[in-house]
Amino acid sequence: MSISCWEQGDFDISTDPERLEKDRILANLRATYWAAKSSPENLWLSICNSRIYGVYHKSRGQVGFGRAVTDYARFAWVSDIYIEDAHKGQGLGKWLMTCILADPQLATVNRWMLATDDAHGLYRQHGFETLEPAEAAKVMQRRQPLV
Repeated sequence: MSISCWEQGDFDISTDPERLEKDRILANLRATYWAAKSSPENLWLSICNSRIYGVYHKSRGQVGFGRAVTDYARFAWVSDIYIEDAHKGQGLGKWLMTCILADPQLATVNRWMLATDDAHGLYRQHGFETLEPAEAAKVMQRRQPLV
């Protein structure tokens, strides 16, 4: 898979897995409500098996992250989006979502999904909407204990 990159001021976003700062990502994800109970090994495995997006400051290193669990053809699940607190309020989360949705490697994806407890406003700005009751009734899941 080819690497995509975007630049904006002192920041860039890249899908190059070699640039990921593993310890920094794991520390940030362990502080979230959605990944706190997952083991570092399990979190990293999920990252390695996804299309990844690192947000980098020219002098401060990685300051954000997101990923898409995808088949690269029809479906993508956006997950693990975060911007470090010191860099919030600069529009980086919006820009990260714009880049993910504009990634040429995912150009044919027509079904984008995600789940959030608290960022509905951000995702609505990018065309996401809650499922209608009839459509939600079709969505199924199977849960197992976390590893």
